[in-house]
Amino acid sequence: MSLVFKALADPTRRKVLELLRHGPMTAGEIAQHFDVSKPTMSAHFAVLREADLVASEKQGKQVLYQLKMSVLEEALMEFASAFGFDPNAGKRAGARRAKKEAPV
Repeated sequence: MSLVFKALADPTRRKVLELLRHGPMTAGEIAQHFDVSKPTMSAHFAVLREADLVASEKQGKQVLYQLKMSVLEEALMEFASAFGFDPNAGKRAGARRAKKEAPV
């Protein structure tokens, strides 16, 4: 879990994840959104891959990145639970309400 939080600690990496929410992108397409060198972007991609937040696939000379949303969701739920928040409380309350209001 510490790898996930290390990855999320950097604003550039958070922006990369935000971009990938809209769908897979090549490394070049992502890099166009930043004013940093290729080696710097490569280092950011490596941290995101190491944290298992993105999947990468080589397509010819390009690398395609895709967000692994399930890993991010799991990390956020663990973080919330560590501070005593129950991320599923709203879902359970809604289900109980719906069950009460359901026609018999």
